[in-house]
Amino acid sequence: MCSALLLALVPADAEAQGGTGQRYRDSSLTARVAHVRRLLRSTPLVDGHNDLPWAMREEKERPLDVVAYDLRRTTKGMTDIARLRRGGVGGQFWSVYIPGEIRDSGYARVQLEQIDIARRTIARYPDVFTPATTAAEVRKAFAAGRIGSLLGMEGGHAIENSLGALRAYHALGVRYMTLTHNVTLDWADAAADVARHGGLTEFGKEVVREMNRLGMLVDLSHVSPGTMSDALDVTEAPVIFSHSNARALANVPRNVPDSILARLPKNGGVVMVTFVPGFVSQVVADYAAQLGRVRDSVARAAPGDNDAQFRAVAAWRASHPSPVATIADVADHLDHIRQVAGAAHVGLGGDFDGITETVQGLEDVSKYPDLLAELVKRGWTDAELRGLLGENVLRVLTRAEAVAARLQKSRPASTRTIQQLDRRPTP
Repeated sequence: MCSALLLALVPADAEAQGGTGQRYRDSSLTARVAHVRRLLRSTPLVDGHNDLPWAMREEKERPLDVVAYDLRRTTKGMTDIARLRRGGVGGQFWSVYIPGEIRDSGYARVQLEQIDIARRTIARYPDVFTPATTAAEVRKAFAAGRIGSLLGMEGGHAIENSLGALRAYHALGVRYMTLTHNVTLDWADAAADVARHGGLTEFGKEVVREMNRLGMLVDLSHVSPGTMSDALDVTEAPVIFSHSNARALANVPRNVPDSILARLPKNGGVVMVTFVPGFVSQVVADYAAQLGRVRDSVARAAPGDNDAQFRAVAAWRASHPSPVATIADVADHLDHIRQVAGAAHVGLGGDFDGITETVQGLEDVSKYPDLLAELVKRGWTDAELRGLLGENVLRVLTRAEAVAARLQKSRPASTRTIQQLDRRPTP
């Protein structure tokens, strides 16, 4: 084991004792990238959200086939082994996402298939990936030159209102659950849907409590501000936002209001900034909204005529070129969250392979060093950069593990139901 990799096991505060408040001064891009790569050799870059398992499922020729989707050879999508190495990724939460609109297909079946895809992919490349369920296992994998691979569920619809199902997913290795995806649940309001509960119902609060007892991170990306606030009121462990940005800079429902950011220091949680152009740039978000209005207008003018609708929308787009989001825009979000919540409460959650458009300069998983070089130019200290890379989210995971160990000594698994807590009729 080389000495550089051994440095990954040094606690974050040990670096602070060695002058980590210093800022790197060389202004050339080449020197800044080289400095970033030195940091990446001793600190794991832990990304909060990559949708590769769903991209594999969507492969039309051979869906679900992790052998055919060869990560050593593929040039598909945004993720493969060569690009992960160039990007310096040292830990990854692989999203085992399933849509919230597939109720007729059975949430549990599809969710189990996604977990299976992720686990088989990790097992197929043992020289690259190591399964991980704890912060210590991520660090151990990084020290061995491998990518510590954790699983994150995107959407509480998959538990089908069952705490038993939640526990079963945890037993399969899932270490965070996004409380909702885009659909409001029986127990939690989503950001992109109608708010029916004002946040979490009593059963929703019990879900959070059981996640704390299990040591599963509560992920508040995709949820409404009311759900964010209720979860922060209930949780005994730090939360994460696995892929969200600052609403003050891009006023879209998927981003985090300053009022919530201001609560993170007390909670200890982390917002992992994402690279979705419409969440990064207000200009891009406004363009998307305008394009939606154009499509609605065209559909009303030519109902049922798909060809006419396509031509009209294409003509509008040709005369209204789409704006682009840039690395500088992403850095602005990181700066803002650092200012409002503090440098200890920010991370990275690219959402690669879960997006169809990318930020200019952040097209795939190889591009992280370019973003970090921008932050070096802006005066981020080495200690702040190490926190952003992975120390912040590993601290959150370590704290959640400690909370779980304490809670498991004092309370058993919850058997409470949504019918009992929310007075719903028995189905």
